[in-house]
Amino acid sequence: MSSCWPLPFLRRTVALARALSLEEASARDLQLAFRQDKLTSRQLTKFYLYRIRRLNPLLRGVTEVNPDALRQADRADRERKAKPHGLLPVLHGIPILLKDNIATKDKMNTTAGSFALLGSVVPRDAGVVARLRSAGTVLLGKASLSEWAHYRFSGGHSGWCARSGQGKNPYNLSADPWGSSSGSAISVAANMGAVSLGTETDGSILGPPVLTQWPICRTVADAVNVLDVIVGFDPYDAEATREASKYIPRGGYNQFLKADGLRGKRLGIVRKLYYSRSGSQVAKAFESHLNTLRKQGAVLLDHLELANIDEIFYDSGEDAAMSAEFKLALNTYLQDLVISPVRSLADVIEFNNKHKHVEKIDQYGQNLFLTAQATNGINKAVKSAWRNMDRLSRDGFEKLMRQNKLDAFVTPLNLGSRVLAIGGFPGISVPAGYDEKGVPFRICFGGLRGSEPALIEIAYGFEQATKIGRPP
Repeated sequence: MSSCWPLPFLRRTVALARALSLEEASARDLQLAFRQDKLTSRQLTKFYLYRIRRLNPLLRGVTEVNPDALRQADRADRERKAKPHGLLPVLHGIPILLKDNIATKDKMNTTAGSFALLGSVVPRDAGVVARLRSAGTVLLGKASLSEWAHYRFSGGHSGWCARSGQGKNPYNLSADPWGSSSGSAISVAANMGAVSLGTETDGSILGPPVLTQWPICRTVADAVNVLDVIVGFDPYDAEATREASKYIPRGGYNQFLKADGLRGKRLGIVRKLYYSRSGSQVAKAFESHLNTLRKQGAVLLDHLELANIDEIFYDSGEDAAMSAEFKLALNTYLQDLVISPVRSLADVIEFNNKHKHVEKIDQYGQNLFLTAQATNGINKAVKSAWRNMDRLSRDGFEKLMRQNKLDAFVTPLNLGSRVLAIGGFPGISVPAGYDEKGVPFRICFGGLRGSEPALIEIAYGFEQATKIGRPP
């Protein structure tokens, strides 16, 4: 390490980190240090590059760093000197890591963790990346992930991809890093980046058939600041973003960061979602948090029943829909690439078979790929699955929320992620404690479409009342 990082630099970096408490610093903390001329974007970026160099060989949370990161940091420093501080976005000059399935039109690869896409060239930045660049963020690098957003093979092995290996939970190296956005979470938890962006399909972020980008941050405020930057209409994803844009509040989401945000909120608890964990450390902590929610002014409606809950979890049709949609979406994406060694899901399957050793086909397989490849477009079965998920959401979650006039429903961990996923409903999770092995767990708040303002108020109010998060 000393040959790459001179000893004087290491000493200055450690001293700066201690003096400014860079570990666990929020975006607003960092902006304050910028304004007070105690810190530059270059210094901050070098600090995170140092952390990546030191920790990533063990944690495997970062696939690659951006060779232009320091140049972007220098540009941010020049812009800060030229413009009044009040005119710069809150993420200006802040290093951010992007999950390696979010396209960047630069020197970085976008591979979903697979060697099959190494060297491919995307036609453009993803819409969220273009917005982050406009906000002056420093694109620090690509975060690792469960390969192909955990959609190559079923079963465990969260956090593994061929390009970076097995991601490790920084709180307990033997614990599951969870979800397809594991690298984004690992990196922020281990202070290898200020904030990160992951993707959510069913539990990747709450626990990443349309994949959505979502921030993974140390604080609710940071997540909201990122959200304010990345939301909006994207002409390359017009159908989904046009509908979603209808729910964006005038003035953005930052206005809903209210310490008393829980006051008067009606929260529903469906105990069947976690009855099997009764008596566990998680369940005990959750009961304590319910009391905290009450003390902060929330109205709790307990022991609610969610209609068709077993069907939602075991027979919703989600898997059938995802298989067909995955094949169509991936083929479209691959065909749109400027340069790519693979142009279809069939090509990726063939690549994996030819490179069994590096892709660990004999160990992990690719059963989800094979199932998706066997689909034949949007047929009657897929349309039936869509209708079934709509019915389950309408007669289940939506009915529960509206009949009880709920602002959100509350679950420990990500136990409600499938309920939210099949209907395209928003959710936010916040640190809620640590289990017997020191592994953090979270509490999740979910709501109807367009309920993000209320969810932010609830999550921020809970975070400020508990302040549970801590570094590994």
